[in-house]
Amino acid sequence: MKIGIDLDGVIFDSEKEFRVYSELYDKIDLKRNSKVDNKELKFQDRFQWTKEETEGFLEKYHKQIIEESNYMPGVKRILKLLKEEGHSLLLITARGGLNKEMIKITEERFKQDGMDIFDKYYWATENKEEVCIKENIDIMIDDSYKKCQNVAKVKIKTIYLKDAPSYEIEETEYIKVLYNWGEIYRYLEEMQGK
Repeated sequence: MKIGIDLDGVIFDSEKEFRVYSELYDKIDLKRNSKVDNKELKFQDRFQWTKEETEGFLEKYHKQIIEESNYMPGVKRILKLLKEEGHSLLLITARGGLNKEMIKITEERFKQDGMDIFDKYYWATENKEEVCIKENIDIMIDDSYKKCQNVAKVKIKTIYLKDAPSYEIEETEYIKVLYNWGEIYRYLEEMQGK
């Protein structure tokens, strides 16, 4: 199987780190409560920050968040297992779109951790459905309900990895909601009739 895999919130718990640091930035640095929607995935959509405030947050915390983020529980073992079983793994992520330095940091971390196992890397990718079509992806794993809906619209199966406050999404033939990498592995095995 060809499996497309998002990075933030799927391989790394960076989305949770962004949530923590954005709360601190809003309360401590900006000294206010400007949260508008806690269910939004991107911190830019959860708070009413000006462009300058958003840039200030990224300048102060972005690199620290990327460096501090942990791997999601079980992800290293399961991705290596999927690779050993002969699956093709493609990293399809928006990371690197705001700051190209984050690509190099991630590549070095993957190499250091023995996780440079992907067949292809698509960095700074917002329209993941285009890559999924181009690469003939069998299933895409993402933590963004919007990205999952966009991929499902082009009739490619998706796993919506739900691990934080977010919007509910209705399961369909093309969208499956799961909560951890153990469930993901079981579902992929079942898709293959194992």
